[in-house]
Amino acid sequence: MITGRVRAMDMDHHTLPGSDLALPLLGVGTWAWGDSSTWGMGSYDTSLTEETITEAWNASIDAGATLFDTAEVYGSGESERIIGRLLAADPERASKAVLATKFMPSPWKLNVRGALMAALTASLSRLGIEKVALYQIHGPISLRSHAALAEALASAHQAGLVEAVGVSNYSAKETRSIAKELEKRGLRLATNQIEFSLLRRSPETGGLLATCAELGVIPLAYSPIGQGRLTGKYSVATPPPGKRNFSDHPMEVVDKVVGELRAVGEKHGGKLPSQVALNWIIAKGAIPIPGAKNLLQAQENAGALGWSLDGDDVERLDAAALGGIRSLQNRIWQHG
Repeated sequence: MITGRVRAMDMDHHTLPGSDLALPLLGVGTWAWGDSSTWGMGSYDTSLTEETITEAWNASIDAGATLFDTAEVYGSGESERIIGRLLAADPERASKAVLATKFMPSPWKLNVRGALMAALTASLSRLGIEKVALYQIHGPISLRSHAALAEALASAHQAGLVEAVGVSNYSAKETRSIAKELEKRGLRLATNQIEFSLLRRSPETGGLLATCAELGVIPLAYSPIGQGRLTGKYSVATPPPGKRNFSDHPMEVVDKVVGELRAVGEKHGGKLPSQVALNWIIAKGAIPIPGAKNLLQAQENAGALGWSLDGDDVERLDAAALGGIRSLQNRIWQHG
């Protein structure tokens, strides 16, 4: 049984709650773009360059994966700067891109409205745009109330700087609370960005996806292929390199999940494990936002579009999926 579908989903897109914006079924997470301390551009992945990022950007947009998610803290703003340069270099593709960024509500930012507006203004400047499609609270770490956070988001919306608002890493209870406060101010909560994959199914089994569906909130799924673990290129013999330990699982366990993905992929004409994993998330009514650091990765991600798993496929993968609960600290400071 497929659960947690979002009612705003159409055949080939989601309508962003509270706006007329259409989101694609697949997006791109840009944490790696410019974050050399974690992902490359001078760290372990020396193949990551702005040229390879440009190729990934072009291929993603051309394939219909037009949602790009970034944040002020990714590379201390460098991810946003890179996207700004990409937008300026190719106005035609820029017109198709839907941009989302985030505000980090650090506990010391007690004047949350002023801090959010200042951060948003800086993000818009780095991106080189006048308003952003989706602005998100990066995690539930603020010392201020949901009412204060909602007021800050409403101010940004009233100023015409954002088209829709969302959150990231919010629990079901937190999602209900912030949605209620936004509603008091005439706004809909559009999205909740969460870690969700076959290696982290707890958002579904724990009721978060059902809560989002009830409220009309669209889940955005970060780390949808487990930082590459579900591509099939890693195994017990060849584990992931570097700092990819945010969602650590024994590779013996991951190998079994990948085996199921391969079997389902063969049924659908030889789809790659990662493409099946992304399609599974789409079947759940969420929008996966995998990373894409080069042309090949973007093309492989796009292979998740244009076909659908059937009910038997979904049940088979549900049975193979892992639950997983990680600490609140990791949940908040993770990529999403």
